[in-house]
Amino acid sequence: MRVARLLWSPELLRYDFGPGHPMAPARLDLTMRLVRELGLLDEPTLEVGDVPGPAPDDVIRTVHDADYVAAVRRAAATGEPDPARGLGTEDDPVFADMHDAAARLVAASVDAAESVWTGRVAHGVNVAGGMHHARRDAASGFCVYNDAAAAVQRLLDLGAERVVYVDLDAHHGDGVESIFWDDPRVLTVSVHQDGHTLFPGTGNAGDTGGTAAQGTAVNVALPPRTGGEQWLRAVDAVVPAVVRAFEPEAIVSQHGCDAHANDPLTDLAVSVDAQRTAARWVHDLAHQVARGRWVALGGGGYAVVDVVPLVWASLVAEAAHAPLAPGLELPTRWRREVEELSGLDPAERLGGGEVAWRPWSDGYDPEDDVDRAVLATRRHVFPTWGLDPYRD
Repeated sequence: MRVARLLWSPELLRYDFGPGHPMAPARLDLTMRLVRELGLLDEPTLEVGDVPGPAPDDVIRTVHDADYVAAVRRAAATGEPDPARGLGTEDDPVFADMHDAAARLVAASVDAAESVWTGRVAHGVNVAGGMHHARRDAASGFCVYNDAAAAVQRLLDLGAERVVYVDLDAHHGDGVESIFWDDPRVLTVSVHQDGHTLFPGTGNAGDTGGTAAQGTAVNVALPPRTGGEQWLRAVDAVVPAVVRAFEPEAIVSQHGCDAHANDPLTDLAVSVDAQRTAARWVHDLAHQVARGRWVALGGGGYAVVDVVPLVWASLVAEAAHAPLAPGLELPTRWRREVEELSGLDPAERLGGGEVAWRPWSDGYDPEDDVDRAVLATRRHVFPTWGLDPYRD
């Protein structure tokens, strides 16, 4: 039985801001090469779906203003920047295929959402997606169109009454949060580096949703240098409780892997093993509370050789119910390809094993910066859902 659907096409590599830009297509290329060498494409539980073309404008307009979509098309056609709409900036340079390339990411994530909701598969995966910073009216932070929001919106349009969005990227999932800020049908949960120390500067614990949707925005803002054990403690202390309280019919998650210590753009220190563990937790939650309906997306991640392919290949395996063993020796052929393509030495193994972490039930430590951040979130949000901020 096919459990998971992986959306993939080489056309997705055309989302390319040019040489030297952190959002390099090599991230995806090396990930899919590893997926292939690990034999995941031969798993009977996994089907690979093609991305036939860009999403049509009416699909993109479910989460973006018509004027903005027209502006993206215009900038792509003329090459002229539109800084007021975030186009032609250092983060989001204009390139000729920009509209179509970004619209393909939307098409893939929407396909994943449709496949999950209609029961074709339990899980949908788009490692090229997760462009969570794009706002309704502007590009931001390497993100032109917000495919993550489009996936959530498609689930709502197909009949879902409650959808959870979980964002594990080191950067706050501000675009998705803002799009659904006043929608009580969507719970957004973001675990990220404190916005006072990292782009986009948002995602404080006290940001909890619009007037008609109080408690549906959940933000865990962690201090720089938070390690994997502390990060898992924070995820576990907040995410499962609010997700269960919300009782979603589907979960969309973003697995940006830029929280790793080797990532050049962030200041967290979350290992590959910790990120693999969190993906497993989200997967388990989907089965526990959402009848298995899970859409898993990529996102940020700029340690192109030693982090991104490992985390996202593991995500594909997790969704296919064929999890990779911790410490697995990585295929020799893949390592050789990485060396030839990048000139860098790839990792030899998939992490080092299970991560020891301390559950919240062990007690709150007022001297610990991470514990204080977690408690701030729980105090702001948990009472809305009838939960005790101090106890499990």
